[in-house]
Amino acid sequence: MRLILLSLTTLFISIISAPGQSFDSSGRVIDDGRFAAATKQVNQFFRRFNAEESKEGDIRYNPGDENYRDKALRRSFINILFDNETSDISNELKREFIAHVVSDTYPQYLNFHGGEWFAEVNTVFNYNGRKQDVILFLKLQPQGLGYEWVIENVNFPPFSDAFNKPEGDDKKFLHPLSHELGFMNLKKAMLDNPRPESYTPDGFQPDYLTLFLFEIKSNRMKFETVKDTKFHFFQIDKWYFELTQFNRPGFNTGWLIANLLKLEEGDKEIILNYIYDRN
Repeated sequence: MRLILLSLTTLFISIISAPGQSFDSSGRVIDDGRFAAATKQVNQFFRRFNAEESKEGDIRYNPGDENYRDKALRRSFINILFDNETSDISNELKREFIAHVVSDTYPQYLNFHGGEWFAEVNTVFNYNGRKQDVILFLKLQPQGLGYEWVIENVNFPPFSDAFNKPEGDDKKFLHPLSHELGFMNLKKAMLDNPRPESYTPDGFQPDYLTLFLFEIKSNRMKFETVKDTKFHFFQIDKWYFELTQFNRPGFNTGWLIANLLKLEEGDKEIILNYIYDRN
C-alpha cells in the first residue's frame, strides 16, 4: 500500500505541473500568455469555475472582495474551461450549462470538500508476472482535521471475468433438503461446479476492492505506475461533467471539461454504471 500512496503523490504532483510554462536563468516563471490561459491545477479549476481568482491567476479573491464570485468573471472563466479541440460538446449545451450555474436566482458553485466528485486513475500493476491496466476510483473523505484520498472501487477485467453467475436452467443449486444431509453435498457442488457463485444469493455483487487488496497483500499484484487520471463531477444539480488534463500546444490546455451531460431522472445511476463498468 505504500507504493500506492507514493504513486498517488506522484499523480497529484503531475496535477500541479503547469503545461506551457518556461523559466528564465534565475528560475522565475516566464509567462508566454499561454501560462495564464492554462488551468494548471485541479484546485485552480475550482477557483476559476467559482471566480475566486483573477484572470491572470496571480490574485486570490476571498469573501468580501469586490470581484469574489463575480458573475461576469465567472462567465468568462467557464467559457475557457471547456476542451474546444477534441470534445464534441455543442455550443448550445455549453451556453445552457453556463446560464444554469451563473443564474441570478440559484447560482451553483463547486466545493472541493462537498462530495459528489471522484477521481478515476488509470494505473499499471504487475499481476502474476504480467503488466496489466487497473482502474482505481478514489474519493475524498474527512480524516482528523483534514481530508484524505481513499480508494473506493476497482475495475480490473481479470476480477470481473472470474465471476459470471449462471442464470435459469444453467444455474446449479443446492437442494432445499440439503440440511437433512448435513450439507454434505457441498463437496460435490464445490468440486464439480467451476462457478461457485451459483450458490450465492440473488443480487450478489463481488467485492473487487477486497480482492484487489488481498492480491496486493499476497504479493501477486505489485504497483508499477500511474498512466493518467480524470475526474467525474455530479456536484452541479442536474448536470454531469468530466474533467481531463490536456497537455498540448496553444491556449486550450490544462484541466478542461471534456464531457458534459444534462441529466434526467435516473441518468446519474446509468452514468455511474458505465463509469464503473457495472452490468
